[in-house]
Amino acid sequence: MTATVPLLAVDGGGTKCLAVFADTEGRMLASGRAGSCNYQGAGREPAALELTRAIQEAKRQLAVSAAVGNKPPESDVESASLAQKETANITEDGPLHVTCAVFGVAGLDTEHDRQVIEGMVREALARTEVTADRIFVENDGVAALLGATGGAPGILIIAGTGSIMFGINDQGKSARSGGWGHRIGDEGSGYWIGKQAINAVLRGFDGRGSHTALTGKLLRHLGLRTEEELFNWVYSAEYSVNKTAELARYVSEAEQEGDEIACLILETAADELFLGARSVMSKLGMATASFTVILQGGVLQNNPLVRNRLAAAFRSVSPLALIDEAKKEPIYGVIAQGLQLLRHGN
Repeated sequence: MTATVPLLAVDGGGTKCLAVFADTEGRMLASGRAGSCNYQGAGREPAALELTRAIQEAKRQLAVSAAVGNKPPESDVESASLAQKETANITEDGPLHVTCAVFGVAGLDTEHDRQVIEGMVREALARTEVTADRIFVENDGVAALLGATGGAPGILIIAGTGSIMFGINDQGKSARSGGWGHRIGDEGSGYWIGKQAINAVLRGFDGRGSHTALTGKLLRHLGLRTEEELFNWVYSAEYSVNKTAELARYVSEAEQEGDEIACLILETAADELFLGARSVMSKLGMATASFTVILQGGVLQNNPLVRNRLAAAFRSVSPLALIDEAKKEPIYGVIAQGLQLLRHGN
């Protein structure tokens, strides 16, 4: 007899993948972690492998827990005892059935992405011998938003190495803006800010722009001597998205010291992020509604100018918006989405 668990929830992010088995109340029964599931960065096969590893580890922990027979809290003996009966037949290498499997996966931006990622999901489930009555796949940003707001109306703005905006209104309709990657987008992100800083240094060197304290700061950080060496670094094998994003901290440092160029870069970053958020508000008809704005990512959490300017922009056009920071991990959003599907079937 194949063992059954109500819910498999997976947060497949660009940094890590977290898979969780949960009961009908959203309580975590077991979890497994692995590396990046973003196929656009890691590659399709490596991403599929990490997804498989996370599910397999969660399944292994579930089997161990079932074998040990962990005792439930006294306040919830009946429901937990039922969960133990459901998981009693689970083995690490045997089949497992879930009523609902929900995946929030990074890199799901287009219909082509959906086809690739849904293929990865089917492959990972087959490899781990997990079957599901229903499978739901969505972008991990939607999961982060639902986890932060508990399913209530809100807009999530992520500005870390990259940037993207998601929104959900009181009818449950969702929309996104940005997230097109470092080559053609990610405005307002750490990478974008670092790239603007390099551009400002080279413009100053040419005489096309004003002198900026960013020159000395960037050269010292990268161990370079001249602007020409900075140019060579940009086109060398040493250059990377992450290393460029690290330069954002020196833009913030220069701004706090009164550098006008650095200040302009950060102000523009905030304005770009708000453009994306305002687009989401417009798509969802939220401008006059009450909702929460969730700010995530290193740029928004560590840079007061960007955060404060963005908050002021929201107050000017949407006075009922509440600016807040996410207090829950994205996996809770995936679980919440799964519970909704279990209870309502849509």
